[in-house]
Amino acid sequence: MHLAWLELVDFRCYTSLRFEPEPGINVLIGANGAGKTSVLEAVGYLGLLRSVRRTPDEALVRVGAAAAVVRGGFATPAGETTVEIELPAGRRRRILLNAKRPTRNREVLTHVPVVAFIPDDLDLVKRGPAQRREYLDDLAAQLWPQAAADQTEYARTLRQRNSLLRQEGSRADPGTLAVWDERLATGGAQLLLHRRRVMAELDGPLGESYRLVGGTGGLTWSYRSNWMAGDHEDVAGLTGALQATLEQRRGRDMEQRTTTAGPHRDGPALVLDGRDARTRSSQGEQRTAALSLRVGAYRLVGAHGPLRPVLLLDDVFSELDPSRVRGVLDLLGDGQVLVTSARDDEVPIAGRRWQVQEGGIS
Repeated sequence: MHLAWLELVDFRCYTSLRFEPEPGINVLIGANGAGKTSVLEAVGYLGLLRSVRRTPDEALVRVGAAAAVVRGGFATPAGETTVEIELPAGRRRRILLNAKRPTRNREVLTHVPVVAFIPDDLDLVKRGPAQRREYLDDLAAQLWPQAAADQTEYARTLRQRNSLLRQEGSRADPGTLAVWDERLATGGAQLLLHRRRVMAELDGPLGESYRLVGGTGGLTWSYRSNWMAGDHEDVAGLTGALQATLEQRRGRDMEQRTTTAGPHRDGPALVLDGRDARTRSSQGEQRTAALSLRVGAYRLVGAHGPLRPVLLLDDVFSELDPSRVRGVLDLLGDGQVLVTSARDDEVPIAGRRWQVQEGGIS
């Protein structure tokens, strides 16, 4: 699969844009602020239904415009898949898949696989567990549509339980909380099983990617939780463990007016040769680990379905030495890649060059 064409209307700095990249490697060269990353952000939105930089939708609309529109056509062996997304300022977005409203928006995730690496991905290693939870959940949603549905249901239940706790505090009705506990425990068990499955399937690609990108040693996952007791492997065992913990912590939750246990508080961590990569690894090791997470995801998504993902690399070569650049190239295969850089000589790979200037690409 590859992106055949991209159209933007009032998206970021672009009033209008038509871009037709090559099926292979495309290198977008331009000064800072010219709009290179915005192009990658638009392509990423078509496949992930969110900004790769976690930017709110309203910030993607060009200043002064009423709405932004992102359209793209993806060439596949079965024909062209089109995605169109309208982002009205201050209103709900509209998504079309092959000119029809999808039954569920998450259908797009499996029709248009995209993997992006941006400089902020270093936070996956350096920061707290929230970024790593999001990484596991996002990857699970790309691999299995049911995972996206389970994440949505868990988030909805958590909001409702927390809303009750904020409003009522210590006066909250225990019977009502018990109902939310049961629902949250069931959803939390499913959520954790999806994360475990991602970590298990990513184990091989992650370790291999780390070594090929230029790292030495073994990169693996660990997972810490404040509600799991023992090694529960099934939904029933995990549901029971979380429900028991919620009951035990009910008084604390009522006092603190929030839910203090569950997958939303878990701590996935990266381990490099037995060391916590967040606190006991060098800057270079952390950068290599972050890139390996994205390359590993690229390989896993590609192995899971008939379509090879589109890979987006935003200004990564300026941060990598030549050996790591060669390692990345060895892993790309023949898929479509969109690379951005401020300088052409920092991207030592063959491919179609595009000049990005304010408002256009040539």
